[in-house]
Amino acid sequence: MVQQQPPVPASQHKKIPLEFPSQLKGGAYANNMMVVHTKEEFILDFLMVGPGGGAVTSRVIMSPGHMKRMISALQENMHRYEQRYGSLAPAEEPKGHIGFVRE
Repeated sequence: MVQQQPPVPASQHKKIPLEFPSQLKGGAYANNMMVVHTKEEFILDFLMVGPGGGAVTSRVIMSPGHMKRMISALQENMHRYEQRYGSLAPAEEPKGHIGFVRE
């Protein structure tokens, strides 16, 4: 039989200082995303696509386990958002085929 440990009280949590590089403080806008994966990792490319072209604005690489946790966190936060501001319909998918060409 496995004995579970009681949760650690918030007062005993370790504080981890985070550095926030100044070049990231403005964030990166993305209106599209591409996802590819291998057995070991997921690669998320965030894109800004506009008339005449597009560019990758950010790339995030993570393990499948962390990807699963991120999906759960996103679902929970969307739930909280909709409870506070009302239900959202998913954005309409673009009509036709969007093809990306790397140069």
